[in-house]
Amino acid sequence: MSEKIPVGISSCLLGNEVRHNGGHKHDSYITGTLGEYFELTPFCPEVGIGLGVPRPAIRLVADGDRVRVLGVKDPGLDVTEALQGYTQSQLSTIGQLSGFILKKGSPSCGMERVKVYNANGMPEKQGSGLFAAGILAALPELPVEEEGRLGDPGLRENFIQRVFVYHLWRHEIAPRLTVAALTGFHARMKLTLMSHDQDRARDLGRLAATARGDNLQQVAAEYFSRAMATLKKIATRGNHVNVLQHIQGYLKRELERDDKAELVDTIAAYGAGEVPLVVPITLLKHYFRKAPDSYIENSWYMAPYPQALKLRNVL
Repeated sequence: MSEKIPVGISSCLLGNEVRHNGGHKHDSYITGTLGEYFELTPFCPEVGIGLGVPRPAIRLVADGDRVRVLGVKDPGLDVTEALQGYTQSQLSTIGQLSGFILKKGSPSCGMERVKVYNANGMPEKQGSGLFAAGILAALPELPVEEEGRLGDPGLRENFIQRVFVYHLWRHEIAPRLTVAALTGFHARMKLTLMSHDQDRARDLGRLAATARGDNLQQVAAEYFSRAMATLKKIATRGNHVNVLQHIQGYLKRELERDDKAELVDTIAAYGAGEVPLVVPITLLKHYFRKAPDSYIENSWYMAPYPQALKLRNVL
């Protein structure tokens, strides 16, 4: 890609000293590896509402059916409305991004599993930080993840793939939307969607096929919402095997017997967890260089993001 993809991020993860204690939580994988492909735009809601650095620690506190954000040592410090107002003021900017990486555990930025305290100061349930909750509610298709979860290979690959797909849709498909563009997008994404959920992939194909000039915007909006929800499901090894075998079918007349046996064995080895996903993908690419197929060549599944990220080396 000629330009980096715009992605929001909790400011402390870039090494900015904005945490309540004056520190940071620099993440070298994000700034180093992902920074090669993502243009990282920092946000710090707590600094944004004027709390300063250093500042009193805050936490989520249950208030009936609501959750408020109060000072840990001074419960009279209530920044609930201020954080909600800051979030609303930033949504137009965040809406131009193609993803967001949040700081886990934060009462403002935590995506999930953030401690919610009762009136006695005891954690009794879990929730989301107010800034994170506002983003998730207003922009449900936006790929959002916490930095801690990016250490998991499956979650990391899932998030990065969604960022690239989201960016493609928003910047190439949606601005020049036609029936042909929508159906072409589905054809390109079909195998990738199958790796996440085969039933949903079929349903999305049926939905795309209903698009006409008079309902295109409505169908496209529903398609995009459902496609992003499908991609959020973690692709399973079994679904990958199904997709690999489906791709293999495009070579059934081109491969010699020994080559076919090698490919079958390699896919089986991946299915058994003996080799990573990159191995059968690389072998398939080798065979398709000898016997090109336009559908497979155009498929997002074969090259969903820069190979240098090495995401499939550990799947």
